[in-house]
Amino acid sequence: MQSTAISFSPSISLPKKPHNPSSSASLFRFNPLSAQSSRPTLRFGCLNGSVARKINPIRCSADSLNRNGWISVPPPAPERESDGVEVRATSVPESAGEAPKSKPLTDTLVLGSLFGLWYLFNIYFNIYNKQVLKAFHYPVTVTLVQFAVGSVLVILMWTLNLYKRPKISGAQLVAILPLAVVHTLGNLFTNMSLGKVAVSFTHTIKAMEPFFSVVLSAMFLGEFPTIWVMSSLVPIVGGVALASLTEASFNWAGFWSAMASNLTNQSRNVLSKKFMVRKEDSLDNITLFSIITIMSFFLLAPYAFFAEGVKFTPAYLEAAGVNVNQLYTRSLIAALCFHAYQQVSYMILQRVSPVTHSVGNCVKRVVVIVTSVLFFRTPVSPINGLGTGVALAGVFLYSRVKRIKPKAKTE
Repeated sequence: MQSTAISFSPSISLPKKPHNPSSSASLFRFNPLSAQSSRPTLRFGCLNGSVARKINPIRCSADSLNRNGWISVPPPAPERESDGVEVRATSVPESAGEAPKSKPLTDTLVLGSLFGLWYLFNIYFNIYNKQVLKAFHYPVTVTLVQFAVGSVLVILMWTLNLYKRPKISGAQLVAILPLAVVHTLGNLFTNMSLGKVAVSFTHTIKAMEPFFSVVLSAMFLGEFPTIWVMSSLVPIVGGVALASLTEASFNWAGFWSAMASNLTNQSRNVLSKKFMVRKEDSLDNITLFSIITIMSFFLLAPYAFFAEGVKFTPAYLEAAGVNVNQLYTRSLIAALCFHAYQQVSYMILQRVSPVTHSVGNCVKRVVVIVTSVLFFRTPVSPINGLGTGVALAGVFLYSRVKRIKPKAKTE
């Protein structure tokens, strides 16, 4: 908004000697560039060379209008008299006098609710999934059921227009296929580890994901870490090693399955950066996750039937002495929570920065470990707890120092 206040200071002075209009034709001259002044002047003269008359300067100020909302300016300093017209304008930004708009309270409440749901779905998934795997020792079939429920939810979401159904080209499916493969393996290895060791120990090992992320990014993307990132990996590796040495439920199958889960999950992130780089191939995170879920179901189904057979039927479960209704209910809840917490995770990522999301993920792992220890009454020795705490502190430190950019080299 620009405001200009105008006031006329002196009156226009006229010559004492009257001018004879009949003597000659009058001439009006406007001289915008005077040799003696930077301000334009108005001169009245005669064609016959008579003395020209001048109009005294007209000044514009805003001193007398400040009561009506105008912005006053200091009076001009005394200066030598000059001819012409002078105009002063004060430019006022539109945001002047306005307080910065604060973030709406509703957005904060929605974001806090999403974080709460993210943690809650994770807790329920790990608890119910562990109960299913303890009663039903077929992790491939359990993983397949989770992908099947997720695929049904995605199709319903697209059919009911709850989320826009994407138009996928053949080239995009080819680019997404490697991501679907490592996504399938990552969830399969996680379930294999959860079936062998305690939930708290699996998530302690999975705290080493930053280590695999740094190694794979350097190998395939040429992104070498800073000294701060390398330093943050030391407590992560040391804490996981300390927790593993004192873990009561430790076995090598569960340990290496969790390690393989770290490798495949971080490979998915690296592959997404490597292959999904063209603008026309880009998809939003929720759409990409939905497509990967459906592809993972079709990728895992043949292997599940070949490796474990059809074991999820009521007849087989009853013959094995398993409570069918209870197992089906817990499997369904675990599958729903599995899909829901990943959807909510991507919704949060659309609202916050990756660094904030990484910190939230670190807190989520702490919450899952603590709740699983309390629910399953997992024995934890002081050294084991110390190792877990050091590893999680390293993950938090990694999420903070990752955003530190290396200084550019000057030649």
